[in-house]
Amino acid sequence: MCARWDSPSWAGSRLSRTAVRTLADVDLPPDELLTHLDDLVLCLGDDLHSAGESGATCLYTVYDPVSRRFTVARAGHPLPLAVGPDGRAVPLDARPGPPLGVGGLPFESAEVELAEGSLLALYTDGLVESRERDLDQGAAALGRLLDPAAGSLEALCDTVTAALLLARTRAPARHHVADLDVEPDPAQVPLARRFAVERVESWGLAEAAFVTELVVSELVTNAIRYGTPPIRLRLVRDASLICEVSDASGTAPHLRRARAFDEGGRGLLLVARLTQGWGTRHSAEGKTIWCAQTLP
Repeated sequence: MCARWDSPSWAGSRLSRTAVRTLADVDLPPDELLTHLDDLVLCLGDDLHSAGESGATCLYTVYDPVSRRFTVARAGHPLPLAVGPDGRAVPLDARPGPPLGVGGLPFESAEVELAEGSLLALYTDGLVESRERDLDQGAAALGRLLDPAAGSLEALCDTVTAALLLARTRAPARHHVADLDVEPDPAQVPLARRFAVERVESWGLAEAAFVTELVVSELVTNAIRYGTPPIRLRLVRDASLICEVSDASGTAPHLRRARAFDEGGRGLLLVARLTQGWGTRHSAEGKTIWCAQTLP
């Protein structure tokens, strides 16, 4: 359950945005995504030069509304500005990586926890840099214009300029998030199913209970069989019904077609068929398999 922003300033190139969105669909961490994108730009260097493209800067961020963790990595792009609901700037310390296509240096991610209602401003260097002031001075001036109490992000954008992307952080209500620690024992699967059904029904989503029970059963079973403790089940009621199962293993499952006499191999296919989307999100602690159902 994450919101993502990418801001490639590769003027006129559809390839950059297409590549970013494709890599984002496999839930790569920001630093790994920039590494793959950099490799792509290096491989296509001659074609891009012939098309009049000389390089790119890129900022890639991920925000998780449940944990309120904001992760950012950059390739030659200025850092976003983060302002807490109290009006104070939130320090972000992501080391700058080289622009895409330069190669040779690694990209690094930085992570910070943001309070609900914080304001994020993503911008290009051309917005704040001029002959009269450098990038840091321009960013500071922009920060003074950002008011977290502003009722409308659109009006605040108009106050600054049209070339600015603003976002306000949010978090789901606490009673719309349910967590369960699962012991690595197959006997825990029925307990996880019952926990999921009871919680979904308490949210008034009884119509989704059957699919949720099947999905939880498959994902928790796979985590117990093939994953590494600790294992955690999380349900989130938001714009959709999110089911997440996390474990400490970095190995991701793959969707495959089981043969007629195979005893297994159908679980992930079942999850994909019954939900509107699924994926694998990697982190330093392991991985999270998630799926989303449209609310009844």
